[in-house]
Amino acid sequence: GDICESDFIKQLFKTEKIDIVLHFAAQTHVDLSFWRALEFTYVNVYGTNVLVAAAHEANVEKFVYVSTDEVYGGSTDEEFDESSPKRPTNPYASSKAAAECFVQSYWERYQFPVVITRSSNVYGPHQYPEKVIPKFISLLQQNRKCCIHGSGLQRRNFLYATDVVEAFLTVLKEGKPGEIYNIGTNFEMSIAQLAKELIHLIKKTSSESEMEHWMDYVKDRPTNDLRYPMNSEKMHNLGWRPKVPWKEGIKKTIEWYKENFHNWKNSEKALEPFPVREPFAQLSGP
Repeated sequence: GDICESDFIKQLFKTEKIDIVLHFAAQTHVDLSFWRALEFTYVNVYGTNVLVAAAHEANVEKFVYVSTDEVYGGSTDEEFDESSPKRPTNPYASSKAAAECFVQSYWERYQFPVVITRSSNVYGPHQYPEKVIPKFISLLQQNRKCCIHGSGLQRRNFLYATDVVEAFLTVLKEGKPGEIYNIGTNFEMSIAQLAKELIHLIKKTSSESEMEHWMDYVKDRPTNDLRYPMNSEKMHNLGWRPKVPWKEGIKKTIEWYKENFHNWKNSEKALEPFPVREPFAQLSGP
């Protein structure tokens, strides 16, 4: 089903005994959001509104809204905590920030037990190859170059999938209604450095000139935040910290894509430097 289909969602809550909602459903690809902003607004804002309204009506015990570090906007030095202002710089982040406001309003108005999480970039096996890590891995495994937007100096924090799962389980158990929690990691790497790391691991080379051979610098996206440094002390106080080291996580991820890339539907399309623009057909209402 689709979170934008209100009749379906209402029926789901009527027929299933749902006591907790973890709301992950969203359009999430930043590059695509510049070309399909209306779809991102529709799915991420309207869809969230449909879901939180139905969950409230059904009196669920806890509603966890999964947001993103990108709602803070970029920063070169300031570390964001949960009280930092939202300054999104792309349509994806803007839609997530707007959806947060709808979710938070249910706490303010009804004391409905919502919790909001904002996490760093997640990576690991099973991720659709439009995202940077599986995209670079898949390109290199096909003897194609990593396409790097702009300078490649933009830095991102990467969190392994099982660590973020542990974080959500912690939030389900310990998270307080009405609160926001940053789920972050101190492990940070520039996109250019990420490409070199993957070239080294997949192409078995440490030569700078050989590494450059596998890197293709393309036009940058309309805005590309330099960093999203987050303070996750609040999550640490609940007893959560990331455990999986980068070397272990990236090795497992590379191995998975070697065996499974072609199981993705339209996987080749996801490897284009920029998303393919397709018209957005909005679902008709009741």
